[in-house]
Amino acid sequence: MNVDLRLALPVGVAWATVAVVLGFPQAQFGVAIAAWALAIAASCAAFLTVLGRRRGIILGLALCLAASALLVTVAAVRAPQRQPELLVEAASAGRHATVSAMTTETVHPNGRQFAVRLGTVSIGDRTMSTDIPVTVFGASTEREIGIGTTMRLGGTLAVTDPDDDVGFLFFSSGAMTRTADPPWYLNWANSLRAGFRDAASALPGDGGRLLPGLAIGDTSAVDAQLDAAMKATSLSHLTAVSGANCAVVIALIMVAGGALGLPRGLRIGASVTVLLGFVVLVTPEPSVLRAAVMATLVLAATASGRPVRGVPILALAVIVLLTIDPWLARSYGFVLSVLATAGLLVLAGPLATVLSRWLPPALSALLAIPIAAQIACQPVLILLNPTIPTYGVFANVLAEPAAPVATVLGLVACILVPVAPPVGQLIAQVAWLPSSWIAAVAGFFAGLQGSNIPWPGGLLGMLLVVAVSALALVVAFRRNRSRMIATALLAVMVVGYLGIAGGEKLRGQLSRPANWQIAACDIGQGDAVLVKSLGKVALVDTGPDPALLTECLDTLGIDRIDLLILSHYDLDHVGGTAAVFGRVDHAMIGPPSDTGDERLSKRLTDSGATVEQVSKGLTGQLGELRWEVLWPRAKLGSVEPGNDASVTVRFSGIGACASGCLSAIFLGDLGDQPQALMMAANRIGHVDVVKVAHHGSADQNDRLYAKLTGSVGLISVGIDNTYGHPTDKLLGILAGVGTRTARTDLQGLLLVSPRPDGQIGLWSERAVSPDGGSE
Repeated sequence: MNVDLRLALPVGVAWATVAVVLGFPQAQFGVAIAAWALAIAASCAAFLTVLGRRRGIILGLALCLAASALLVTVAAVRAPQRQPELLVEAASAGRHATVSAMTTETVHPNGRQFAVRLGTVSIGDRTMSTDIPVTVFGASTEREIGIGTTMRLGGTLAVTDPDDDVGFLFFSSGAMTRTADPPWYLNWANSLRAGFRDAASALPGDGGRLLPGLAIGDTSAVDAQLDAAMKATSLSHLTAVSGANCAVVIALIMVAGGALGLPRGLRIGASVTVLLGFVVLVTPEPSVLRAAVMATLVLAATASGRPVRGVPILALAVIVLLTIDPWLARSYGFVLSVLATAGLLVLAGPLATVLSRWLPPALSALLAIPIAAQIACQPVLILLNPTIPTYGVFANVLAEPAAPVATVLGLVACILVPVAPPVGQLIAQVAWLPSSWIAAVAGFFAGLQGSNIPWPGGLLGMLLVVAVSALALVVAFRRNRSRMIATALLAVMVVGYLGIAGGEKLRGQLSRPANWQIAACDIGQGDAVLVKSLGKVALVDTGPDPALLTECLDTLGIDRIDLLILSHYDLDHVGGTAAVFGRVDHAMIGPPSDTGDERLSKRLTDSGATVEQVSKGLTGQLGELRWEVLWPRAKLGSVEPGNDASVTVRFSGIGACASGCLSAIFLGDLGDQPQALMMAANRIGHVDVVKVAHHGSADQNDRLYAKLTGSVGLISVGIDNTYGHPTDKLLGILAGVGTRTARTDLQGLLLVSPRPDGQIGLWSERAVSPDGGSE
């Protein structure tokens, strides 16, 4: 094994150890002491061992234990500081707190949540100083607030899990007051970012929305459809500032310094200074920190005249960052950044060599880069979304050559816009071309059929991906008997997967009821539910991903949407709307909360749909079904746009269908209080099918469900979601009123149909009921 990989092994073990132990604060000191003791014992054993090979193994074990002990010790010391007893008690009691906090991300107008670091906290007559990462909900602003601004807020705290990346959640209950402007060393970057966003917003289409993300990692202008398309095609990494961006910045400084005849020391010093400014400009996200620390270590090695080796640099950067903040071990952004970098360092070169046997060297290198990154990251990506992007490599091959051009030109435009606006705007317009190309590539591949291959989720899915990837690498790199064995095993796994997937598809096609009236698509954590009557189709929300919605529509043979209802504008309800552009006749939307929501409405209009903002009292007809909007009211009053103003619709049969069709109500993401307000504003009675509110969260009104007495409760929810949906409280409410639950996370696609005997038929893609039995 190469020495680079031996150095990486202890880091991986230490990383995994701290990631697991973070969730058990009561055991952290015990684990740390044990790890230190074992590390010391292993070190002593290594020095007492004569045999070189065995000594190297024991030293590697000692290094693993020492690194693990260091990280767990830091976590054990830091854990009580992240969740002080006073704040935990206040959160448990629901006591009001007044806090002073500094923003750590840009707060956009009507933003639904943002990150801060708590400074001082006052609870009753007690005040304490802290430095805790917190996520704020419910505090809105009409003006943009830059990073580093000190704000005063009032509200209540909620304790997070010990392994969460923030210590508390803060729910604001009043106005947010600015008490101090950002310090100068942060405010200059706020001005540059704002100016560049304004310049990019004047550029048309997705290219203008994407450009700030490519140049400085600012994705605030990227709408839900473009975001979903970038993710579906494995291109979202282009908007996450990382090593490539840092390398471009440093290369420009080193080349410019060399052209000016500056000595190496000055060029390295200038590079470090510019790199620090770059980190402030693009904000220190986990991937940025990883790239910046690695770049600094590379510059330090260059200054000392030592050779630069990628894997040891990456390993040291990981240890440094996890020592500063052990909770990065649980950050998907950080994990994916490290894995992608490791994949490029370890696999890209050998893969390019293998591919060069059949392809030109330049094309081999171009293909090897996305393949290496995809192989390294896919096991973790499966945990986030249990699908494999079919066209990800091809999309990257087409898009990645344009990314450095957009990045460099975008950075230059960002710097020049404040000092020379015409020149900066002109360069931004040039940068718009590669940005638009990348957006077009994402949109094209995301819209193709079969853009994602379904895959098992959770730990099993991750292990299967690891096994398939390992076998594929053996086939690619080995030429002995192991290659034959790996080929055979890989063939067995592929045939087995195709057989299982094909068998399930055939079972579904043969058993699926043709007369279904309501279909809940399996689109992960989100809503996308279809209603069908006499060949007319309504779609209530579009889920988070166009590819998943397209797959569902294709499965059910749906080509046209007569009525589209978007309950509200959260990504998990509108992210898949790109899948139905050009296929919608009439769209009903709720009250928008920002310009991004209005852009979605315009895109629907541009694609040929008639778009209407609706409120309580509007009625219409879909085949033999009458629909009625129950919420929100025309005048929102104290109700905020978003979850609480979700468009709520009731369907019921008319004429001959009055007794033969299913009645249903779709509750969007309404919480307890807006459910009560909606109930008070309408006459609520029994329905056959209830689309449960907010994916089964605990924020429910049991009186509403008691009045509805639904026969079936549809819960559209993602498997292993981090929100705990559906909650035991909601399941208990449904059980208490006799409503049968059906869940997309456990059962996949759900079809509800009327039966000739007056009963309700419930078909599921996976024959597993919520209690573990068979359907």
